[in-house]
Amino acid sequence: MTWRLVILAVFCVSSASAHDSWVETNTNLVRSGDAIHIDLKLGNHGNDHRDFKLASKIDAKDCTLHVIAPDGKKYDLREGLSDVGYAPKEGYWTGKFVAAQPGLYVVAHSSDRVVSYAPTRSVKSAKTMFVVSDSLDRVARAQTGFDAPLGHALEIVPTSNPVVPMGPGQPINIQLLFQGKPWADARVSFIPRGETLDEGFDAEYERTTDADGRASFTPRTGNVYLVVAHRLEPQQAGDGYESTKYSATLVVYVPEVCPCCNE
Repeated sequence: MTWRLVILAVFCVSSASAHDSWVETNTNLVRSGDAIHIDLKLGNHGNDHRDFKLASKIDAKDCTLHVIAPDGKKYDLREGLSDVGYAPKEGYWTGKFVAAQPGLYVVAHSSDRVVSYAPTRSVKSAKTMFVVSDSLDRVARAQTGFDAPLGHALEIVPTSNPVVPMGPGQPINIQLLFQGKPWADARVSFIPRGETLDEGFDAEYERTTDADGRASFTPRTGNVYLVVAHRLEPQQAGDGYESTKYSATLVVYVPEVCPCCNE
């Protein structure tokens, strides 16, 4: 009985299901002075996040949503968001951002709230990245800022540039951090849009982090990939909640043709 409880506890810590939020853009490259569109989405993942489907909608006032420029300046996007759903819990939020400065930009989202009906504290983080370039025919590879942790409780940090070079055959390399430290032996899902992962552990689209919290996935085709990790702390209780669930996401846009791989 004791061993069964131990195994169950370990399983719950590494694969806690949750409502996951994520941010994505309509492209990963934009010309200087042009607009990029940023979406804030939510999925109801009682199936332990085996797909890329939408369900419900996050409260945009009850979270953070920033664009972080190459010089470190933050732009709050919440005031300019538009609701594309007819009903309060349908659709998602979308906003427009115009960037003049070339370089790599980070879109960062976080949320920390108590789900009273659970009752559970839900702590979320989400990121995606895009590059602004004076020319889309000659995109500089020397980009910085993609591997800088933002201090989220559970955070997926790219260890190689997830924008350029990027395309089929280019690996998505990440490090998973919990409370700022590498989290080993954790499951990380790399979910292509349009796919549903197998139950349990999907060997094609899921990886287990190594001793340094690192994992890698190499896409074979162009698509939008949702990188996801969960952590449940059943003993982390507080005022109005009995446990704490953490989720972290990273959206990577993989083009069919890498714009700078032939340089």
